[in-house]
Amino acid sequence: MKLEIAPVPKGGGRPQVTRPDIKLLDCIGEAGVRKLVSDHYDILRKTEISGMFPRWDKEFEAAKLRSSDFFIQALGGPDYFNQNQGSPKLVSRHVHFKITPQAREVWLNAYKEILPKLDAPEELVISFWNYLNVFSIWMVNTKA
Repeated sequence: MKLEIAPVPKGGGRPQVTRPDIKLLDCIGEAGVRKLVSDHYDILRKTEISGMFPRWDKEFEAAKLRSSDFFIQALGGPDYFNQNQGSPKLVSRHVHFKITPQAREVWLNAYKEILPKLDAPEELVISFWNYLNVFSIWMVNTKA
């Protein structure tokens, strides 16, 4: 499975985001999305961007829950994120973090490690990857 990281456009443009195929949620279920996010966060906790995530286990688990709620909603599932956090507004929610193109690559590389292990058809995994790849460009808020 080929998962390539798209470059961040020069000049800070925000490309059009295409939602992932909602069949992925049908395929892996909410529990599968929660495990995917949990595994992703566990990898990130061991990287150079670990400081962007809560240090304490209770807060770290709460961050996993918020993120998995977001992705369940993005995949056409219940609007848990909106119910518990309000409108996503992810760019403004992440503005206090220094998110560089390199930090984005670390974040995406953690997904590259675990997405191929999903028990889902390749086309659904690639659809989710394409969503993450473009969506993550929106989060970059500093060059270095």
